[in-house]
Amino acid sequence: MPATLSTSRPEEAPALSSAEVLASARRVQAWVEQRKFRGYDPGDGLTSFLRPLTFGTLLGERVLQQAIWKAPFNVRPLVGVRPQESTKGRGFMAWGYVMLHRATGDATAAARARECLDWLDQARERGHAGHCWGNHFDFSARSGRMKAHTPTIVWSGLIGQACLEAYEEWRDPAHLDLADSICRWILTLPREETSRGTCLSYTGDEQCSVHNSSLLGAALLARTAYHRPNAAYLDLARAAVEYSCARQLPDGAWWYGEEPQYHWVDNFHTGYNLDSIRRFIDATRDTTFQPQLDRGYAYFKSVFFEPSGRPRYYHNRTFPVDIQCAAQAIDTFCLFSDRDPEALPMARKVAAWTIAHFQDRTGYFYYRKYPVLTARTPYFHWGQATMFKALTHLAWRLRTP
Repeated sequence: MPATLSTSRPEEAPALSSAEVLASARRVQAWVEQRKFRGYDPGDGLTSFLRPLTFGTLLGERVLQQAIWKAPFNVRPLVGVRPQESTKGRGFMAWGYVMLHRATGDATAAARARECLDWLDQARERGHAGHCWGNHFDFSARSGRMKAHTPTIVWSGLIGQACLEAYEEWRDPAHLDLADSICRWILTLPREETSRGTCLSYTGDEQCSVHNSSLLGAALLARTAYHRPNAAYLDLARAAVEYSCARQLPDGAWWYGEEPQYHWVDNFHTGYNLDSIRRFIDATRDTTFQPQLDRGYAYFKSVFFEPSGRPRYYHNRTFPVDIQCAAQAIDTFCLFSDRDPEALPMARKVAAWTIAHFQDRTGYFYYRKYPVLTARTPYFHWGQATMFKALTHLAWRLRTP
């Protein structure tokens, strides 16, 4: 679908009711299910038949990938990029189905959650110490190449959280076993060990220190150990949280990573950090890092949102307005709503603005808005699955304050 001139202004949308939130979630749920859980991904450009034109160079692959990714309209059907399954997308859908069941008692949602987790069990990357998942495509970045099916702690950690949500909902030991298996894989990852904590690597191939990915691993280790005590999990989780909290910036923010090329501060990775530290504290009752969590949450709340509810991408500029920022903001505010009376109204405000400005009449959510153009490419996990999970989380919080 071609890009259009953006005529909307970031006016504040009216507060949403639980029924309106659920209606939006149902629309995107139907859109995903009608496509049998297949879709595009922002980084899937190297599956194009144009890849041979890059002559195998990193620069050429990055140019092709970025050209397809950042095109103002969806060029993928023209260059041979096909919709595919997504393990992270399935993980977010499973999490959303659990939340939908929790909010409504919908038996079909429970069955869908189990189906997604069973599918993920079978779709794991083989030959590793435990369950883990990665992209289904090659990806080229400034830091180098990541081959298809290279497991990452981000994919695996988030899927693990979906497993734990399912376990806490239905107490099926198979779901806890799956989370525990992911933790065993996390223990095998390279680590950056310092006098102020340990950073878990983004992948198992080589050390790559990034705050949000390491904290996602820590949160899963701690939350799994709450249900199945394991001292090794807890020790590593605490060391990983210490690493990031010791490197928090004075204003409460975090760089994406400590290496100079990672020195930016953005919305949704900050949300990942906050959620993970919160889950560590909740699971361990260790309040050592509560001051850093409070400072980070205050920064997140005050910097990344406009009065209308429109989320900002970076700490110092709004555009591009990205659907992942919106989804993660809703989720983070919902998670903190038991401690901050302003959090749930903030989640409703962001959701209202996002539904009004990003949800297509067919049910899916657009990718990004720029000052003039709207990128309407319907990505599966980046937009549809994340918003489904965020909206069902919000619906549950509205029904169960």
